[in-house]
Amino acid sequence: MHEENSNNLIDPNTRALEALLFAAPGLSSMEQLSQALNLKTSEVEKLLETLSAHLTLEHGLRLQKIKNQYQLITAPEFAETIEKFLGLEVTSRLTQAALEVLAIVAYKQPATRPEIDSIRGVNSDGVVKSLLYKGLIEELGRSEALGRPILYGVTNEFFQHFGLESLEQLPAVDLEGLLEPKPSPETEETRLLKD
Repeated sequence: MHEENSNNLIDPNTRALEALLFAAPGLSSMEQLSQALNLKTSEVEKLLETLSAHLTLEHGLRLQKIKNQYQLITAPEFAETIEKFLGLEVTSRLTQAALEVLAIVAYKQPATRPEIDSIRGVNSDGVVKSLLYKGLIEELGRSEALGRPILYGVTNEFFQHFGLESLEQLPAVDLEGLLEPKPSPETEETRLLKD
């Protein structure tokens, strides 16, 4: 009986939208959804709001928005249960080094590996390769700096992994000095001798 009442609260267009998002292989744009439903984008936007509220209150799914594209995802509170069910290893979690590199790339984007190494104070080659492999960062091109190092930026998978819509949703951080290169050991020793 509860299910019947719940469905009465959701109109046929919202249910059709839910079906489209469920069937979609990835992110869907507002234009794609609007065209598929034969509705104005303003109408689809209202349907998305209704669907999001409904899913949050009554289901184990959530509607995620990334750069004005949408998809259905599982509710974060069920991540551990889903990992166990699918036999996913807990080792898929990110290391401290990976989180540091991701933070540098996200806040500084685009960032080069020499910049990342300089900020962290250690070689980050292995971590960068791992993040590329996991699809959390991507090559954006090459810098005009000496040696033309590769520029890195975050991917849609980054936004999905952290449940963000855009970089503007990252926590506010006082970047003054935070993303500055760490002094090399020789520079630090010289400074201490002068003090």
